[in-house]
Amino acid sequence: MDRLTRFHWWRTVLYLIPAVTLYTIVLGTVSLLSSLFDRSGDVGHTCARTWARFILATTGVRVRVSGLERLDPSRSYVFAANHQSIYDIPIVFTALPYQLRIVAKDSLGRVPFLGWHLRRTGHLLVDRSRPGAGVLKKMARLVGEHHSLIVFPEGTRSADGTVGRFKGGSFVLALEAGVPIVPISIAGSRHVMLKGRLMVCPGEVAVTVHEPIDTTTVTRDSVRELAERTRGVVVAGLSAMA
Repeated sequence: MDRLTRFHWWRTVLYLIPAVTLYTIVLGTVSLLSSLFDRSGDVGHTCARTWARFILATTGVRVRVSGLERLDPSRSYVFAANHQSIYDIPIVFTALPYQLRIVAKDSLGRVPFLGWHLRRTGHLLVDRSRPGAGVLKKMARLVGEHHSLIVFPEGTRSADGTVGRFKGGSFVLALEAGVPIVPISIAGSRHVMLKGRLMVCPGEVAVTVHEPIDTTTVTRDSVRELAERTRGVVVAGLSAMA
């Protein structure tokens, strides 16, 4: 382990982890209190964006966003992004000026502060044993409240930057809700925090927002094709940035 690597490791353990824990407790508490009078979760999302910005600023991660002009601010979307790092969540929350909700496993809702925030502010917490139970109803509610969904269709973080196969579940949600899919290419986040490594490094991340894909003419039989089309746009975006 060279000197710079040791510095970043100790910086992560002694400074970043305590700082992120403090941000999570403080802003999670504010979010929970806000849910007592704001059932939409919009104030909670403002807390989440503040949390994300604090984390990136403390870490030294700069986010450069392009393509937001392709979106209609009055619409709801399902944003589908590649997944390279645990930092992708604060990155997209900072980059996208939308009321965002995520899909997460139901057990995450029991995690203090973070999970409580997700449960109280309208995120889609899915019971893996009954994945379809209530999800479409919740999705319809999100669209009705002018919220958007951010999904990582690979299902897990990439260890080497290769974009994996996109799973079809989130695309079915988009079809049923009648909202467009927006491919998102995230480049550079893998080097901020590699999968399986307890060390965070500063750096620059590029986020490209691609043209929305209309889902109103897509049938459920074509979901696999839609997922591959979306993945192709994401991969092409990463190649262009490289």
